[in-house]
Amino acid sequence: MSGAGPDAGAVGEIPLFPLHAVLFPEGELLLRVFEPRYLDMVTRCMKQGAPFGVVLISAGEEIGPAAECRSLGTLARILDWDRGKDGLLSVTCGGGDRFRVLERRVARDQLTLARIETLAPDTRLEVPGEFHGLVELLRELLRRDAREDGPPDPRFDDAGWVSFRLLERLPLKLSQRQAFLELDDPVQRLERLAGLLGMQH
Repeated sequence: MSGAGPDAGAVGEIPLFPLHAVLFPEGELLLRVFEPRYLDMVTRCMKQGAPFGVVLISAGEEIGPAAECRSLGTLARILDWDRGKDGLLSVTCGGGDRFRVLERRVARDQLTLARIETLAPDTRLEVPGEFHGLVELLRELLRRDAREDGPPDPRFDDAGWVSFRLLERLPLKLSQRQAFLELDDPVQRLERLAGLLGMQH
């Protein structure tokens, strides 16, 4: 199964990484990995070039017993890794397609494995004229970004790309981020963002 764009509806089993974070398609997430179950998972994924699933925790914690998590998440692939002086593994992950959890089971080491169905990527839609203020807001946020290099291949005319990049940068609650992730229509995402920011005409 490919995190870069498997066929929509493809079903398979992947390990889950429940977090107090939401990963969006084409976004990046930095993980600090130290628990044996996740060190083993990351090692396997790197060797096999396989994805894992990032899902928002609904009950429980990131460490310790397997947490309860939401049923819609994002495939993640390992882009880079480094071991710090403290011995912890830092892993940079890239977001792939969204997926829905069909079934889950918890292994003896408390790693959660899930049978999933991948969801279709956003249909590429132009940003409607009424939301050009959101595009300008994103441009400004990217200019302020401390990192010298912004997102590769920016697509300011793509409603889905603009919505996800804004969602990564706005100070939203995790529950709000998850609700936006679960929306299938990129223009609807922009509509709700505009309403949230008081930018609707």
